[in-house]
Amino acid sequence: MKNRDHLPGDIVLASASPRRAALLKDLGWKFRVEPPDIDEHFLKGVSPSRQAVRLALEKAKASPSLSGSSLVIAADTVVVIGSDILGKPAGPEDAFRMLSLLSGKTHSVITGIAVKWGEILASGFEDTKVTFRELSSGQIWAYIAEGESMDKAGGYAIQGSGSLLVRSIEGCYFNVVGLPLYRLSRLLEDIGVPLESQWGETE
Repeated sequence: MKNRDHLPGDIVLASASPRRAALLKDLGWKFRVEPPDIDEHFLKGVSPSRQAVRLALEKAKASPSLSGSSLVIAADTVVVIGSDILGKPAGPEDAFRMLSLLSGKTHSVITGIAVKWGEILASGFEDTKVTFRELSSGQIWAYIAEGESMDKAGGYAIQGSGSLLVRSIEGCYFNVVGLPLYRLSRLLEDIGVPLESQWGETE
C-alpha cells in the first residue's frame, strides 16, 4: 500500500473513555470524540479476543464520521479470568464480585482495536497478563469507595488508585489503560501511515 505523508487532519476517537483520549493527547494528536451507539453484548461461543475485535469493528463502522478524509479509531476492552469475561460493573456489588475474582490471581486484559479510513479497515488485539495482590473484603470495598470502578472493565483502573492492587504485569501497560498504542501504531502502518508520520500534531 502506498504510504501517506501524514495523519489525516480529521481523527475521530469512537469512544467515551477519558483514558483513551488522554493517551492520544499525549501523542500530540488533534482529534474529536464521537462515542458510537452499539449493542455491546457478548456472543456465546466466541473467544474473548474475537469478542473485543468484533465490538471494536462495530464501533468503527457505526461512527457518524464516514467521510473518506476521517480516520476513525475504535477499541473495546475486556478482562478475562478463567472462563469469565468481565466488562464494566453494573454497580458496586458487581465491582466487588469482579475484584474478588481477580484477587491473588493472574488475569488477561484484552483490547480489540480497529481503525477505519474511508474504505480501508484494519483491526487487531492486544493481550496483557495482570497479577493482583491478595485482597481482603475490606480492602476491596475501600477501593470501590475510591470511585474508580464503575466505568472500567474488570472494575479497576491501573493508572489510578487501582495501581496499588497490581503486583505485576506482563505485556503492554497501555493496553491495560484501555488503548494499546503499539498495536494502534502497527495498524496505522498497515493502512499506509508510516511510523515516522505518527508523531506530533496532525495537519
